[in-house]
Amino acid sequence: MQLSNEEEDYNLSLSKFESMLKTNKVLFFDSEEFEEIILHYLDIGKANLAKKALKLALDQHPKSTGLKLVQVEMLVYEDKLEIAEKLLNELYAIEPNNEEIYIQKANICSKRDQHEKAVELLKIALQYTDDYADVYNLIGMEYLFMDNLELAKESFIKCLEEDLEDQSALYNVVYCFEFLDQNQEAIVYLNDYINKNPYSEIAWHQLGRLHYGVKEYESAIRAFDYATLIDDEFLGAFMEKAKAYERLKKYNEAIESYNRTIELDDATSYALLRIGKCYEKLGNAVKALQYYNQTVHEDPLLDKGWIAITDFHVRQKNFQKALFFVNKALAIDNQNRLYWKRYATINKQMNFFEEAEFGYRKAVEFGDYALDTWLYWVDILQFLGEFESAIQTLLQASEYFPEENEIEYRLAGLYFMIQDNTKAKFHLSNGLRLNFDNYILIEDLFPVVWTKKTVRNYIEKHRK
Repeated sequence: MQLSNEEEDYNLSLSKFESMLKTNKVLFFDSEEFEEIILHYLDIGKANLAKKALKLALDQHPKSTGLKLVQVEMLVYEDKLEIAEKLLNELYAIEPNNEEIYIQKANICSKRDQHEKAVELLKIALQYTDDYADVYNLIGMEYLFMDNLELAKESFIKCLEEDLEDQSALYNVVYCFEFLDQNQEAIVYLNDYINKNPYSEIAWHQLGRLHYGVKEYESAIRAFDYATLIDDEFLGAFMEKAKAYERLKKYNEAIESYNRTIELDDATSYALLRIGKCYEKLGNAVKALQYYNQTVHEDPLLDKGWIAITDFHVRQKNFQKALFFVNKALAIDNQNRLYWKRYATINKQMNFFEEAEFGYRKAVEFGDYALDTWLYWVDILQFLGEFESAIQTLLQASEYFPEENEIEYRLAGLYFMIQDNTKAKFHLSNGLRLNFDNYILIEDLFPVVWTKKTVRNYIEKHRK
């Protein structure tokens, strides 16, 4: 690929400057060359070289406003705001119509969290600039800092009206639409933008994301297709397209897209995991397990990979293996309530009741307040003969589910078991009131209690 004349001149200036540093010879550069050299070093984070270049530049061009503005930029970069401000005031006295002075003043205000004042200064800069897009972009960023997403969105739209190719503004305008929960409006805007700039793969990708967000998966795939046609190495678009195919249950197409991401880059554990899930949905257990194993080989610390293998073995009813793999996941994240619930369920299936009880207890401890978790835990406590613990657990559960008949019937049965008939009848009445027909729980869970004639008579009295 041939370089443009400007790029060749720029590279020549840079190599000439670096050669000068090595030989200690002082060569002459015009002020614009120096500006480009200094900004290049700032951009790549080589502040010391930028300072050297600036010192030499000011020695050769002591009256250059452009170089002094670069000096201001460096001072702001180093948080020397007072010195920068003083230099700007001097420059303002010489060139009050220079838009860069207002931009740098705005930059200082922004650093001081004076974002409204920064916007005012940038609006003055608009009166003198030829680069409207850049200033609108800066105004948009200030509004973002103020959390004024509506005005930020308007500024980024104005920026794109001036420069359709400004990718950062495009990302930011979509961000504003999404933050404001204006997905449909964003779709309309992007379609209009694409009419003006049809070869923007970024716009097609963002359009696909928005369609995906509102569950319009066919439209999402169509947009991602255009993005990948424009850029056949657009990894993100292939990944998003695969996810949309999964939503539509088109698992073969999803696998193809995930595989494309692996061709473009090293295999990611996420892509391998999703391919495994797709193969499992297609009923290909051998392939599914192969990809799950590749997932954890690629990233042994990916707990979701171990859980996928756990769930696979649970579905195959191979609980011994499932237990081994859920322990792997818990070794990585031992505060995950969903993993503890799986651990408990697997142990319960294997009749390891003490381990199952521990698992349900940990699940609740880490925030699993689902009704079935409480009930499984209580039923195991009852099976282990820990009636008092079971009662205390149910009373705790009743704070989350105050009108739940399954809790009331269990409390009734447990109170009957410990011979506290008054509390037992109170909770039995509650259960019968909430769902009379579910009294069968007493018979199923507390056969000893069910044999008592007094209990059956009490239930009959409440029959409507």
